[in-house]
Amino acid sequence: MRIEIATLFPEMCETVLGESIIGRARRAGKLNVHCRNIRDYTLDKHRRVDDTPYGGGKGMLMQAEPIYRCFEAVCQDFGCRPHVIFMSPQGKVFTQQRARELTCMENVLILCGHYEGVDQRVLDEIVDEEISIGDFVLTGGELGALVVVDAVGRLCQGVLADDSCFMEESHWNGLLEHPHYTRPPVWHNREVPEVLQNGNHAKIDQWRREQSLENTLNKRPDLLKQAELTPKDRQYLARLLEQRDKEERKNEA
Repeated sequence: MRIEIATLFPEMCETVLGESIIGRARRAGKLNVHCRNIRDYTLDKHRRVDDTPYGGGKGMLMQAEPIYRCFEAVCQDFGCRPHVIFMSPQGKVFTQQRARELTCMENVLILCGHYEGVDQRVLDEIVDEEISIGDFVLTGGELGALVVVDAVGRLCQGVLADDSCFMEESHWNGLLEHPHYTRPPVWHNREVPEVLQNGNHAKIDQWRREQSLENTLNKRPDLLKQAELTPKDRQYLARLLEQRDKEERKNEA
């Protein structure tokens, strides 16, 4: 998989992409991610990439031509047209499921806007989808692009030690993850659950599943509507809800 980030601030992106798991994966050749400076594709001698918007208003807009010339260069280098993502607060909110789907694409170009936005004509011309990382506005698309690259990149083969590193995490199967503990066994009078220390892997697996269900019910009950639940899971959730109702009635009495 190859990912290109088209940005006005490649150094900002490289600082993050060069660190931790993604940085190691890039250096090992497990992940192919590069940044392109959109300013390199302007014909203006001052490397200007923005101008005032038609119709007035505050701020500046990124021009269509430098972005399109950057897109053409990426197409030429890839030898094909990449899937183009525009980071935008108007896009669909990014999810773990979308991250999994993007790993199936061989070539991806992520466009980062800045200032007051981007000339709509180039978006209409080249963008395949708009992605948002939440219902809020940032100063540019770079942080969102880095989130997408991190979420997608860690799912690529060879980036993490084993598939279980992400298959047992929150949102993989529609549930939130169970709690984790490490040494010491007692900290601030809080003990590690006994079941995790007895070496019975069947009971540990059961505990982790039940904790995952309970976490999801308490923190993100909306996820349960689409989660992959077994009959045993549903029975456990029913008991939790029954217990919750009893406690609420007791508190009201």
